[in-house]
Amino acid sequence: MPRKAQTESLADTDAAPGGAAAVDRALSLLAAFQPGDKALSLAILAERTRLYKSTVLRLLASLEHGGFIQRLADHRYAIGPEIARLHALYAASFSLESVVVPALQALVAATGESAAYHVRQGDRRLCLYRVDSPHPVRDHIRAGDLLPLDRGTGGRILWAFAGEGMGPAPATPEDAALLDTIRAQGYFATLGDRLPGVAGISAPVFRADGRLAGAVTLTMPVERYRPEYLGPVLAAAQRLGRQVG
Repeated sequence: MPRKAQTESLADTDAAPGGAAAVDRALSLLAAFQPGDKALSLAILAERTRLYKSTVLRLLASLEHGGFIQRLADHRYAIGPEIARLHALYAASFSLESVVVPALQALVAATGESAAYHVRQGDRRLCLYRVDSPHPVRDHIRAGDLLPLDRGTGGRILWAFAGEGMGPAPATPEDAALLDTIRAQGYFATLGDRLPGVAGISAPVFRADGRLAGAVTLTMPVERYRPEYLGPVLAAAQRLGRQVG
């Protein structure tokens, strides 16, 4: 009988409901490769997956046969060419617009206000996508507009979460304190920060590896601002983070 591991493997602790254990374990071997890893030894693969080396070897044989893993001359293992082929297929089929625009449309439907998706463009921010409010009175930012990082909720989100040395230095202690507050609360909502009479709520969108992808922003005239709009904005940012990562 096979030995029972004293510690559950990563695949066992996060098994797919109704799935196949062998597939879960094979996928955990692929997931063991981290950014910066060019090749891994059998010992490291066993350590990271918490699988017996004998089990790892059997799984590696199947993954190597399928081209998902390749064995190097020094007996370490690297990602195989089949991963590159699948990545190319994924990249060709993936459209950021097809993910972001429906999320913005849903946000507009839920709130009745204008929604946008901003990304960093050097020391400024680019309005990459925009869905307008059905109200005739609204701000008139358009997709393709370049806006400042240090004004407006979307800009301040991108500035706050850009990472050390990735944005302009705060001009004043007040700016630095505000960025700290934004990072601590995970969003920014304010009135009249970029333009008098315009309110905004923004939240960061993070990729799966924790890097900042962009910012979701909801804007409206100050008289239509509602604190309860924060919930839909945060939900939209979280959903997009799972999709754009």
